[in-house]
Amino acid sequence: MVKKYKKTDERSYALGATVTIELLNARPDRARCVYVSPKSQVSAVVDKARALGVPVVESEKAFNILSPKENCFVIGEFDKFEERASGARNHIVLVQPSNSGNLGTIMRDVAAFDCADLIIIRPAVDPFDPKTVRASMGAVFNIAFKCFDSFDNYIAEHGDREVKPFMLCGAPFKQFDFDANKKYALVFGNEATGLPDEFARFGAVRIEQSHKVDSLNLSVAASVALYKLYTA
Repeated sequence: MVKKYKKTDERSYALGATVTIELLNARPDRARCVYVSPKSQVSAVVDKARALGVPVVESEKAFNILSPKENCFVIGEFDKFEERASGARNHIVLVQPSNSGNLGTIMRDVAAFDCADLIIIRPAVDPFDPKTVRASMGAVFNIAFKCFDSFDNYIAEHGDREVKPFMLCGAPFKQFDFDANKKYALVFGNEATGLPDEFARFGAVRIEQSHKVDSLNLSVAASVALYKLYTA
């Protein structure tokens, strides 16, 4: 039965044909149902779902409940999941991110550059909120990520890497060179408050910019860091 999403639910929803296709391609074992609007012309999604044995239901009610104001004609229902981030990979660490759009965009960046796994430090926006899933354009199904209750808990499990917090008090990032023989944790703070001062002890870096703006958007800053890591 379709119902409004809650963070405590065991299932979530992929809103839109493109996002649902990513679900079916990358996580077919987690797909539970595909809802199709009577107004839709999405035979490719329907054929894909049926080929995988995923039930397809035509239902206007599902869209009234989950996506009443959006140009959305396909919804994929899926079981939530969490992957353990690889200890052999670099990490992008988000400390208490609060915006679904930013988190979804960063997920897409992580998938695009494919040089790091994603770490989320709680309290944080829900990575399975349908808004986050849609903002990721389905990248959430194609990356490895893990949530921790604190940064200390993260370090206890992955303390074998060089931590690089991004802070306005840091040294110029353009002067920093990645060492291919090392593993890194590139750490970013909350959209409103950034990282606490205590993170400066790790040796902070900053992305240089003009004085015409006070700071970069979180997803933009993460994208810049990922690109430099990808091309190192």
